[in-house]
Amino acid sequence: MRIVHHPGSILHDPVSFFRRGSLIPHPEQAARYLLLRDAVREAGHDLAEAGDAGLAPVLSVHDAGYVAFLREAWERRGELGEVGEEILTGHFARPQMRRRPTGMLGLLGLYTADTSTPIRAGTWAAAYGTAQAAIGAAEAALAEGRAYALCRPPGHHAYADSAGGFCYLNNSAIAAGHLRRATGGPVAILDIDVHHGNGTQGIFYARPDVLTVSVHADPANYFPFFAGYSDETGSGEGAGFNRNLLVAHGAGDGPWLAAIREGLDAVAAHRPAALVVALGLDASQDDPIGALKVTTAGFSAAAEAIARAGLPTAIVQEGGYLCEALPRNLVAFLAAFEAAVG
Repeated sequence: MRIVHHPGSILHDPVSFFRRGSLIPHPEQAARYLLLRDAVREAGHDLAEAGDAGLAPVLSVHDAGYVAFLREAWERRGELGEVGEEILTGHFARPQMRRRPTGMLGLLGLYTADTSTPIRAGTWAAAYGTAQAAIGAAEAALAEGRAYALCRPPGHHAYADSAGGFCYLNNSAIAAGHLRRATGGPVAILDIDVHHGNGTQGIFYARPDVLTVSVHADPANYFPFFAGYSDETGSGEGAGFNRNLLVAHGAGDGPWLAAIREGLDAVAAHRPAALVVALGLDASQDDPIGALKVTTAGFSAAAEAIARAGLPTAIVQEGGYLCEALPRNLVAFLAAFEAAVG
């Protein structure tokens, strides 16, 4: 399979994360990219470095003011006074507070949702480069039937105008937008990350041309908490084009695969010209921050079911955190997908 990646992925390298009152090692480390890149290379896949399609595909799904903030924030860090290796804030906008301030501390609170998305020297370069990988995989999927984007940092928690949940630019949404323009037809996104793809849902919630289906652990007591429920089905022209399929915490392969099959039925009914798979490997039983118990065999079965949909498919890496099973699950998923398409 064609693997599209960008070496700039390692330039965003957060060290710590403020979680439940304590500083812990940041789960979304640059080592994720290196581990997955080496695994697919050793498995014999065709690695291709992403080109540069420019900002237009990014701006097709993201607010221009937000993108400008991401590009400029590190260079404007001096406005905050003396800072260390990263900048973030403890003052976040809420739905009742959406005025746009002018100072950097306020902009950090407007454009980021939590403390998991610090701005560092290489943050913009990494986010931009990995978005280009998603675009490259979308193009390769149309030409070759399938491709995998090794995206890091991930993207599906990023809204049109906000970073959050380790995510800055929404790679899956950017890939879907690119496929929508290239094909002229509707597109579907199937998100199988353990966490709800809340940013992706938000970007397309009022649109009928991109079906969003998310299979994820019940968010009532799990990130992202405030979105991802089954009654969220879209609004306006997008009513009926968003599906959330919740899986009970601790569930293993069976319930997760059943939800994926239900999601694929919704995809088939949409009759899309292409499919984006937001591949989170954090549904694994071995993932350090996961809530499900999916096995390597479960990932292989999911890949087979998705491949049988017979659509041009861009597989975009989302979550999946450092553990021994992480590269094994990716290699198994890609191998099963390839075997199913023949």
